[in-house]
Amino acid sequence: MRRSEINDMLRDATARMAAHGFALPPWAHWSSAEWRTRADVARHCVARQIGWDVTDFGSGRFAERGLLLLCLRNGRPGGAAERSYAEKIMVMREGQETPWHHHRVKMEDIIVRGGGNLVIEFAHRNAEGTRDARDVTVMVDETAVTIAAATPLILCPGSSVTLPQGLDHRFYGQAGHGPVLVGEVSVVNDDLTDNYFLDDVGRFAALEEDELPLYPLWSDLRNI
Repeated sequence: MRRSEINDMLRDATARMAAHGFALPPWAHWSSAEWRTRADVARHCVARQIGWDVTDFGSGRFAERGLLLLCLRNGRPGGAAERSYAEKIMVMREGQETPWHHHRVKMEDIIVRGGGNLVIEFAHRNAEGTRDARDVTVMVDETAVTIAAATPLILCPGSSVTLPQGLDHRFYGQAGHGPVLVGEVSVVNDDLTDNYFLDDVGRFAALEEDELPLYPLWSDLRNI
């Protein structure tokens, strides 16, 4: 992905969050130069994967398969004095897919904070590592809902679903309803070790540095 493309996506995302009244912490708007004056904060954030994250999952087609998120708070797995929880905010476009995956450690709530509708599908994975046809039961707005595997569930603004460990899922913005502001609340999140994709995808994008970062990604902070 080109840095200029990511910069444009960050401008669009921050504008959408502001339009929905979702205020961001000051560091979300820091430039690389500002981060360098706060190297202590950079070290804290990069150790906990806190900050901006943009990926196309190795597809080269961000509009169709991609994700832009900001990890607002997180801890480190196993740290006695660490947070035991994490929070993210994401912007998803219509039809933009986060592909099938599950987490072995993380339980999470996916919450539609505003904008359009979110479509999410679920499936169990069998011993061969493929999706099977068993029905899936999830908690939607504190109500148990049972649906057929890979059946689209539509979440409108204000609604949420709880995803237990090990449950495969994919999600995308519903066509015709505009971009979606999506929240995530979970136990400590580790994107380096706890994403198990059904297909062979790349979680982190390779970057082409055609201009300076508007806001560094959390992975950039390792170089601050």
